Amino acid sequence: MSNEIIDGFFQAIYLIFTFDPEVWSVIAVSFRVSLTSTFLATLVALPIGSFIGLREFRGKRFISNLINTFMGFPPVVMGLIVFLLLSSSGLFGFLGLLYSTTAMIIAQFLLAVPIILGTGKAAIESVEPALKETVLSLGANERQLWWELIKDSKKSIIAGFLVTFGQAISEVGAVMIVGGNIRWSTRTFTTSIVLQTRMGEFGMAIALGIILITIAFILNYGMTRLQGSGK
Repeated sequence: MSNEIIDGFFQAIYLIFTFDPEVWSVIAVSFRVSLTSTFLATLVALPIGSFIGLREFRGKRFISNLINTFMGFPPVVMGLIVFLLLSSSGLFGFLGLLYSTTAMIIAQFLLAVPIILGTGKAAIESVEPALKETVLSLGANERQLWWELIKDSKKSIIAGFLVTFGQAISEVGAVMIVGGNIRWSTRTFTTSIVLQTRMGEFGMAIALGIILITIAFILNYGMTRLQGSGK
């Protein structure tokens, strides 16, 4: 086994530096699905999350608890839900989206929305009260106040986006179920690593693992720089 792993490591280096087409297909699908789902989730959830953080209303604590609960929603369960909705006998089966990158984007979008909601809400709530008072004293309306708070907490929002993208690109359960792990079509880093490991193709699995770890390092480095630079 140790010899297989060593051979797999050298094969991984070869695959990476010779720009193997299958490796780059996996990279392209992974980035397309994860970036699209995270971007769409941000467009939808950030305004809602920041609005919840900005205002005080009855039931806010309940909504906050609900958001926190769904932030930890099991990806495999989300994959099952989307699968049932998109299957031929499901509510949206007529769309024919199952086992496509669109189905994968939908699943990751639904997983990403609560995370963006939570981080957006927390970012707005962490803004110094003095800033809110200053902006309001200058005659700003609620929309202008919201925009100023968004600008002030932009680094926290960017960090939230990076966290969500990192979780999306590392997710395996949901995309495996709704994407089908089809070669050259819906195969991502995680689903390909699972398959290649089961097949004993350690070179491809290690190559993809190295790339995924590198992405995780870059994301964490970016978040560390953001946190260290202050507002």
